[in-house]
Amino acid sequence: MSTNKIGFIGLGIMGKPMAKNLIKAGKQLVVYDVVPAAVEELVKAGAERASSPAEVAKASDTVITMLPNSPHVREVVTGKDGILGAVRSGQVVVDMSSIAPLVSRELCALLEAKGAEMLDAPVSGGQEKAEKGTLAIMVGGKEEVYSKVKDLLDLMGKSNYVAGIGAGQIAKLVNQTIVGINIAAVAEGMSLAEKAGVDPRRVFQAIRGGLAGSQCMEDKAPRMFEGRYNPGFRINLHIKDLGNVQETSRAIHLSMPLVAQVMEMMQNLAADGHETLDHGALGLFYEKLNGISLKKE
Repeated sequence: MSTNKIGFIGLGIMGKPMAKNLIKAGKQLVVYDVVPAAVEELVKAGAERASSPAEVAKASDTVITMLPNSPHVREVVTGKDGILGAVRSGQVVVDMSSIAPLVSRELCALLEAKGAEMLDAPVSGGQEKAEKGTLAIMVGGKEEVYSKVKDLLDLMGKSNYVAGIGAGQIAKLVNQTIVGINIAAVAEGMSLAEKAGVDPRRVFQAIRGGLAGSQCMEDKAPRMFEGRYNPGFRINLHIKDLGNVQETSRAIHLSMPLVAQVMEMMQNLAADGHETLDHGALGLFYEKLNGISLKKE
């Protein structure tokens, strides 16, 4: 069966606006999520409801998944009423979740055995860029398969092909490594200014145009000065991603001491009940550690 419909599984904080952008672009969607209210919202926006991942796969040529972590993607693909039992030759499954690269490779092999194709295409940018359709999308898999869905992906952001299956996830792990360490560095540096008696807001203005300047500092330093930690990208999701970084680094015997340090900071914040705050809340870790406040009235 050939159809022009796009399947979309996973309508959470990221998936919902991504799916809505596809509808706004004129795409016909068939959607599924374990949360009925999320499905209902997309149905009201023009999507068709499905009762299982298998039903999504049967009704579409391209299936997009946007789920929390590796176990959720594995369940949607291989579980009861999963995609694997319904895929057909030539179908493309695009997993836009952020998961372990080895799981992407495992699931790709299972889908290819059924004649389907798979891409791993995790995203960066958080809820705001998901809503604006300006996500950075990192793609792994066969380049000829990517070329078939590039225009579709680019309706949700800017996609870039990296390499074979799993390479998109590796790119995302590199991204999350650099972002986490960068935010921690911003918080640590601004804490130095505050403790030394120099207004960190003035330091921010003085250094933002130099080599220390970054997108992380532009976004997170003002949050620290305002105490504005609504997500964004939540601490608990970054902990999940750094867990995947550590799992992958152990598998290839790579030492990543800075990741370990940032993971400890984020776990400390989670233990204090801050796991749903924006990852810019690393500023709170330094405030607690040093008995200071970066927030300026």
